[in-house]
Amino acid sequence: MEFIKHIESAIRAQEFGSSPKSLYEPIRYIMALGGKRMRPLLTTLAYSLYKNDFEKILKYAAAVEAFHNFTLMHDDIMDNAPLRRGKSTVHEKWNVNTAILSGDVMLVKVYDLFLDLDKEILPTVLSLFNKCAAEVCEGQQWDMEFETKTKVTEAQYIEMIRLKTAVLLGFSLELGALMAKAPEQERIALREFGTLVGIGFQLKDDLLDVYADKKKFGKQVGGDIIANKKTYLLIKAKEKARGQHKRELEFWLSAKKFNKQKKVKAVTAIYDSLGIAALTEKKVEEYFSQGFEKLNALPDSAQKQNLIQFTQELIRRQS
Repeated sequence: MEFIKHIESAIRAQEFGSSPKSLYEPIRYIMALGGKRMRPLLTTLAYSLYKNDFEKILKYAAAVEAFHNFTLMHDDIMDNAPLRRGKSTVHEKWNVNTAILSGDVMLVKVYDLFLDLDKEILPTVLSLFNKCAAEVCEGQQWDMEFETKTKVTEAQYIEMIRLKTAVLLGFSLELGALMAKAPEQERIALREFGTLVGIGFQLKDDLLDVYADKKKFGKQVGGDIIANKKTYLLIKAKEKARGQHKRELEFWLSAKKFNKQKKVKAVTAIYDSLGIAALTEKKVEEYFSQGFEKLNALPDSAQKQNLIQFTQELIRRQS
């Protein structure tokens, strides 16, 4: 997509800081790891629905990506994750304390990037961003608490991923629409579209965590199983498991010492027997369909088709 090279240039242009080097180098490192750049692309695509001068807002799209990477830096610490996009996580490459501080200053720099927004929309943007940022933290806290809860319902899980992952996609789109001074009804429709497809993307990530090709995934395949994460897959497996499947699942969930590869293989086999992958794929499609319906509130245009095409390409991804 034509926007990608411009977004990458805007991200590289953000200096963040220089001294001490050990504080700012991890920021440049994680920002340079790449990724799909989904959030800044959504901001740019939403803006381009209404205006052609997208170069003017790339700095703010980069701010959204910086916030996303700040959350990843801290999430990786909490998850004790060894890999991010196929490379060592910041706390592995440096140390936990440096990763915490680098993440903190990264968030501060996000506010710096927003400060020279049009004064007419700055208060609204900051208010929406603060709400989104707090919700992301709430979602992460629920995610951690779910690890030690015996029972998590499907509804509780969906709400957690809405907060942790989906609201930032909604904000990304709403930010682009706000900067373009889009009609409020369309701005809200874009936010709701982003939130719904964001839930779908996280469910797809849950599926890929178990079933992705290790060479393509860039993260530890089976990491959710190893950590007993209450993903949609595990929740449905616990609902459906009976007899031997139930006993095996409970054994692996309660085991304190285990071979990681053996656990991943055993739990995946249980998922296979119970048809969990197909159930998850159906739920993914439900949220994507609901999301696309929200775009009916927007007039048809080539730019709208670009947004739809980009989202559909992400839906089809296998890594």
